[in-house]
Amino acid sequence: MADRLHVATRKGLFELVRGHGTWEVGEVQFLGDPVSAVLAEADGTVYAALDLGHFGAKLWRRDPAGAWGELAGARVPAKAGRGGRRSSSLVARQDLGARNGPRRRAAVGRDDARRALPLGRWRPILVAQRGAVAHARARRWLGVAGGEQPGIASVLVDPRNPADIRIGVSTAGVWASTDAGVSWRNINRGMYAEYMPPELREEPIAQDVHRLAHCRAHPEIVWCQHHNGVFRSEDTGATWHELTAIRPSKFGFAVAAHPHDPNTAWFIPAVKDERRIPVEGKVVVARTRDGGRSFEVLRKGLPQHHAYDLVWRHALAVDASGERLAFGSTSGGLWISEDGDDSWTMPEARLRPIAAVRFAAG
Repeated sequence: MADRLHVATRKGLFELVRGHGTWEVGEVQFLGDPVSAVLAEADGTVYAALDLGHFGAKLWRRDPAGAWGELAGARVPAKAGRGGRRSSSLVARQDLGARNGPRRRAAVGRDDARRALPLGRWRPILVAQRGAVAHARARRWLGVAGGEQPGIASVLVDPRNPADIRIGVSTAGVWASTDAGVSWRNINRGMYAEYMPPELREEPIAQDVHRLAHCRAHPEIVWCQHHNGVFRSEDTGATWHELTAIRPSKFGFAVAAHPHDPNTAWFIPAVKDERRIPVEGKVVVARTRDGGRSFEVLRKGLPQHHAYDLVWRHALAVDASGERLAFGSTSGGLWISEDGDDSWTMPEARLRPIAAVRFAAG
C-alpha cells in the first residue's frame, strides 16, 4: 500500500507521509501558490501544475533524485486561441476558481522527452475550444454548465496500448482516439442530458462529463460521473448504461475505480445545481462492489452535522492496492481510509481548498 500522498491545494503542494500509524505532512512545495493538479509516477517522478493567474499556467517536475525544475509547456496553435499560448496541460491548466471545480482547460499535451529536465518537448494532441474538438455538429453546442468553453476533465490511457486514449470533456462528452491523438471520435451512446431540451437530450456533444475512471486491470470497464447521473461502460466507452441505484444523489464530480476489481468504484454525491453541497450537510462516500447494481453509503469517521465540503473532480484517489483511499474538499478537509473506505481518519493538517489528491505510485 502507498505510504505517501500528494495533495494539491490553493496554497501549495503538500506531501503526507504515513509513519507510526498516522499520516503527517512531510514536504511542502510552492507554498502560497495555487497547485491545480499533481501526477506521481512509480520511479518517484512528480509533476505539478500551477495556475498563477496573471503569470499563467506553469508545469514543474521533480526527478527521482528529488530536484525540481520547470518544464516548458506545449504551444497551442493560434487558431485555438489568441495567437497561440503555452499551456501546462498534461496535468492540466486548471481554474481553481471555477464553481464546478478544477477541470482541464485548453489542451491535452503529450511529453515526447519526459526525462529531459528542465526542458521537455511537448506537443498538443487535442485542443478543446468553442464547439469542442472540431465536431461536425459543433455549431449545436450551447455552452451548458455556465462556461464559455468546454473543459477537459479526464484523460484515460489504456495501459495495454498507450495510443488508445479516452477523454472526458465537460459540456462536450466522451472522446476516443486510437492513434495517439491524431484523430478523435465522440463516444456517448447511452448517455443523456436532462438539462437540455427533449430533442437534444441524447445529443453527443451536449453531454457534461465531470469525471472518468477505469479499472487498470480491466480498462474496458469505465465509470463516469456525469452532471445528471452515474454511468458505466463495459466496452471502453463505446456504449454506456446508467447506474440508477446510486445514493444519496446521482450528482457529484469525483469517481475512483478499483485498480484490480472491475466491479468496485467510489463516488462522492452532492446536491446540484445551485447549491453544490453534500446531501443534508453530511459528507458520505458511495461505494459499489457489484458493478453498480447496488451502493453502500459509507460515513464512519466523516462529518455528519453541518458539513458543507464539496469534492472536486480530481480530489478522490485510490492507491495501487485498492485498499487506501483519500479525498479532499473545497473547505480544505482531507480524509484517508486504509480499509477500502469502511472508515476514515483526518490527518492533523488545516489545508486550503484541495484541487487534487494522488497517492505515490507503487
